[in-house]
Amino acid sequence: MPRPTARWPAYLRIPPFVPVPLRHRRDGWSAVRQGEFIGWLAQTGSVSEAAARVGASRESVYRLRWRAGAAWFAAAWDFAVMAPDRDDIPAFPKLTGWALVAAAHEGLVRVRMRGGRYVGCSLRPSDSALLRLLAQMDRASPDPRGGQWGGAR
Repeated sequence: MPRPTARWPAYLRIPPFVPVPLRHRRDGWSAVRQGEFIGWLAQTGSVSEAAARVGASRESVYRLRWRAGAAWFAAAWDFAVMAPDRDDIPAFPKLTGWALVAAAHEGLVRVRMRGGRYVGCSLRPSDSALLRLLAQMDRASPDPRGGQWGGAR
Protein backbone atom coordinates (compact mmCIF):
# COMPACT_ATOMS: atom_id res chain seq x y z
CA MET A 1 0.00 0.00 0.00
CA PRO A 2 1.43 3.43 -0.91
CA ARG A 3 2.50 5.61 1.96
CA PRO A 4 0.55 8.84 2.50
CA THR A 5 2.02 11.85 0.76
CA ALA A 6 4.00 14.02 3.17
CA ARG A 7 5.35 17.48 2.55
CA TRP A 8 9.04 17.37 1.68
CA PRO A 9 11.23 20.04 3.28
CA ALA A 10 13.14 22.19 0.80
CA TYR A 11 16.51 20.69 1.81
CA LEU A 12 15.25 17.20 0.92
CA ARG A 13 14.76 17.82 -2.78
CA ILE A 14 15.84 14.87 -4.89
CA PRO A 15 19.33 15.80 -6.11
CA PRO A 16 19.96 15.79 -9.88
CA PHE A 17 21.39 12.46 -11.01
CA VAL A 18 23.30 11.01 -13.95
CA PRO A 19 20.99 8.68 -15.90
CA VAL A 20 22.01 5.07 -16.45
CA PRO A 21 23.95 4.93 -19.75
CA LEU A 22 21.96 2.86 -22.22
CA ARG A 23 21.70 2.65 -25.97
CA HIS A 24 18.83 4.70 -27.35
CA ARG A 25 15.61 2.81 -27.99
CA ARG A 26 12.16 4.19 -28.63
CA ASP A 27 10.64 1.90 -26.01
CA GLY A 28 13.64 1.83 -23.67
CA TRP A 29 14.73 3.62 -20.53
CA SER A 30 15.45 7.15 -21.71
CA ALA A 31 16.93 9.65 -19.28
CA VAL A 32 13.60 11.45 -18.90
CA ARG A 33 11.76 8.16 -18.31
CA GLN A 34 14.26 7.33 -15.55
CA GLY A 35 13.52 10.72 -13.97
CA GLU A 36 9.78 10.15 -14.27
CA PHE A 37 10.14 6.84 -12.47
CA ILE A 38 12.10 8.46 -9.62
CA GLY A 39 9.46 11.22 -9.35
CA TRP A 40 6.56 8.79 -9.18
CA LEU A 41 8.52 6.64 -6.73
CA ALA A 42 9.00 9.64 -4.45
CA GLN A 43 5.30 10.44 -4.60
CA THR A 44 3.87 6.94 -4.21
CA GLY A 45 6.58 5.11 -2.27
CA SER A 46 5.77 1.99 -4.31
CA VAL A 47 8.14 0.55 -6.92
CA SER A 48 5.33 -1.38 -8.62
CA GLU A 49 3.04 1.64 -8.89
CA ALA A 50 5.81 3.97 -10.08
CA ALA A 51 6.88 1.43 -12.71
CA ALA A 52 3.30 1.06 -13.91
CA ARG A 53 2.94 4.85 -14.24
CA VAL A 54 5.91 4.99 -16.62
CA GLY A 55 4.80 1.89 -18.51
CA ALA A 56 7.45 -0.52 -17.25
CA SER A 57 7.49 -3.69 -15.23
CA ARG A 58 8.84 -3.96 -11.70
CA GLU A 59 11.47 -6.44 -12.91
CA SER A 60 12.66 -4.04 -15.63
CA VAL A 61 13.15 -1.29 -13.05
CA TYR A 62 15.18 -3.55 -10.77
CA ARG A 63 17.33 -4.70 -13.72
CA LEU A 64 17.99 -1.03 -14.51
CA ARG A 65 18.97 -0.35 -10.90
CA TRP A 66 21.58 -3.13 -10.88
CA ARG A 67 23.17 -2.31 -14.27
CA ALA A 68 26.75 -1.04 -14.51
CA GLY A 69 26.84 2.74 -14.16
CA ALA A 70 23.59 2.96 -12.21
CA ALA A 71 25.08 4.26 -8.94
CA TRP A 72 23.48 7.71 -9.32
CA PHE A 73 20.11 6.24 -10.32
CA ALA A 74 20.27 3.91 -7.29
CA ALA A 75 21.18 6.82 -5.01
CA ALA A 76 18.22 8.85 -6.35
CA TRP A 77 16.01 5.79 -5.80
CA ASP A 78 17.19 5.48 -2.19
CA PHE A 79 16.61 9.19 -1.66
CA ALA A 80 13.10 8.98 -3.18
CA VAL A 81 11.89 6.14 -0.94
CA MET A 82 13.34 7.75 2.17
CA ALA A 83 10.66 9.06 4.53
CA PRO A 84 10.54 12.89 4.49
CA ASP A 85 10.75 13.13 8.27
CA ARG A 86 14.02 11.17 8.60
CA ASP A 87 17.16 12.94 9.73
CA ASP A 88 19.79 10.81 7.98
CA ILE A 89 20.17 11.92 4.36
CA PRO A 90 21.75 9.31 2.06
CA ALA A 91 25.01 10.27 0.39
CA PHE A 92 25.20 10.78 -3.36
CA PRO A 93 28.22 9.49 -5.31
CA LYS A 94 30.69 12.12 -6.47
CA LEU A 95 30.72 12.94 -10.18
CA THR A 96 34.05 11.72 -11.57
CA GLY A 97 35.29 10.09 -14.75
CA TRP A 98 32.70 9.22 -17.37
CA ALA A 99 29.85 10.48 -15.15
CA LEU A 100 31.38 13.97 -15.06
CA VAL A 101 31.64 13.97 -18.86
CA ALA A 102 28.07 12.69 -19.17
CA ALA A 103 26.79 15.38 -16.78
CA ALA A 104 28.54 18.11 -18.77
CA HIS A 105 27.60 16.81 -22.21
CA GLU A 106 24.27 14.97 -21.97
CA GLY A 107 23.05 16.42 -18.70
CA LEU A 108 21.65 15.60 -15.30
CA VAL A 109 18.09 14.50 -14.68
CA ARG A 110 16.30 16.97 -12.40
CA VAL A 111 13.13 15.71 -10.71
CA ARG A 112 10.71 18.44 -9.63
CA MET A 113 8.44 17.86 -6.65
CA ARG A 114 5.93 20.36 -5.31
CA GLY A 115 4.17 19.78 -2.01
CA GLY A 116 5.16 16.10 -2.00
CA ARG A 117 3.77 15.55 -5.50
CA TYR A 118 5.71 14.80 -8.66
CA VAL A 119 5.29 17.60 -11.21
CA GLY A 120 7.90 16.79 -13.86
CA CYS A 121 11.51 16.20 -14.74
CA SER A 122 14.03 17.63 -17.16
CA LEU A 123 17.41 16.76 -18.61
CA ARG A 124 19.85 19.67 -18.64
CA PRO A 125 23.64 19.80 -19.03
CA SER A 126 25.48 20.75 -15.87
CA ASP A 127 27.46 23.99 -16.00
CA SER A 128 29.42 23.08 -12.87
CA ALA A 129 30.44 19.73 -14.40
CA LEU A 130 31.62 21.53 -17.52
CA LEU A 131 33.66 23.99 -15.43
CA ARG A 132 35.22 21.10 -13.49
CA LEU A 133 36.21 19.43 -16.77
CA LEU A 134 37.74 22.67 -18.04
CA ALA A 135 39.67 23.09 -14.78
CA GLN A 136 41.00 19.52 -15.09
CA MET A 137 42.11 20.21 -18.66
CA ASP A 138 43.73 23.47 -17.57
CA ARG A 139 45.71 21.74 -14.82
CA ALA A 140 46.80 18.99 -17.22
CA SER A 141 48.11 21.33 -19.92
CA PRO A 142 51.62 22.83 -19.70
CA ASP A 143 51.98 26.52 -18.89
CA PRO A 144 52.42 28.43 -22.20
CA ARG A 145 54.46 31.14 -20.42
CA GLY A 146 57.16 28.67 -19.42
CA GLY A 147 56.26 28.69 -15.73
CA GLN A 148 57.32 32.30 -15.07
CA TRP A 149 54.16 33.91 -13.86
CA GLY A 150 54.47 37.09 -11.85
CA GLY A 151 57.74 38.37 -13.26
CA ALA A 152 61.42 37.44 -12.96
CA ARG A 153 62.95 36.73 -9.59
